[in-house]
Amino acid sequence: MAYNRFWFKMLVCCGFCLCDKLRTMRTSYHTHSRWSDGEGEIVDFVRTASRLGLDEFGMSDHCVIHPNNSRIPWSIPAEMLESYIEEVRAASYEAQGSLTVRIGIEMDYFSESEDAIRDVLAKYPFDYAIGSVHFFGDFPIDEAAERWDKLDQKQRDQIIRGYWQSVRKMAESRLFDIAGHLDLTKKFGHFASIDLSAEISAALDAIADSGMIVELNTSGWHRPCNEQYPSLSILQGCIDRGIPVIVTADAHSPRELTRDFDRAYALLQEVGYVEKDLEIRIAQRNFCKLK
Repeated sequence: MAYNRFWFKMLVCCGFCLCDKLRTMRTSYHTHSRWSDGEGEIVDFVRTASRLGLDEFGMSDHCVIHPNNSRIPWSIPAEMLESYIEEVRAASYEAQGSLTVRIGIEMDYFSESEDAIRDVLAKYPFDYAIGSVHFFGDFPIDEAAERWDKLDQKQRDQIIRGYWQSVRKMAESRLFDIAGHLDLTKKFGHFASIDLSAEISAALDAIADSGMIVELNTSGWHRPCNEQYPSLSILQGCIDRGIPVIVTADAHSPRELTRDFDRAYALLQEVGYVEKDLEIRIAQRNFCKLK
């Protein structure tokens, strides 16, 4: 039985349980295979998810619809999405035990591409869509440290401010289910020198209003910034607004599927996330069967 993306969000919130005992549902939804910028075949991810005893696994390779029609080498071309989905479905037959395999996508947000993004998400049977901001105009935010090193601090501040403005617009578009790696701009260890609390608050307000989920992305612990995405202060802003949070690995190979999950759950519990905080959100989800 297939459900639309709103039902998926309900399942995520039900499955995310922060308590002293073992989580009742083990999931990994932010993943990338050789279809985008990851390593390994989709079936390898499914087999590993089964071996790890996950309850749900989602494949979420990149799809970028750049407003200037640039072909992004780490993105699935839109015309190949049907083949990508077929491969996820075929790989799902390798699932063992209670594992459910879900079809996801990570799409970059550009305000100029909203209509095209909406068309893609409506055309294909994705269970969920991760919305991310990897670009400020033509500047690739997480491509290389050298790009940031060449900028002066005023230019960095401009990019980081623009990033948060794009995150707000992404949430306001209501196109996506999960907000991907918030505060990605810190990846190479560069931070704003100006107060951006108003921009960050506006973005979190929009995320809360849209009903999106925020991920605690553990990949940041393996980047120069040496910090999870998002920061503790942003996670606190999420809990203050009742925004649900899930743990993801941003896995680019099967061996990373649950990397640092125990550390992430402990951190969320430290911040104050508990099961009762998420139950409030569950009741707000609607679901229906896909025809």
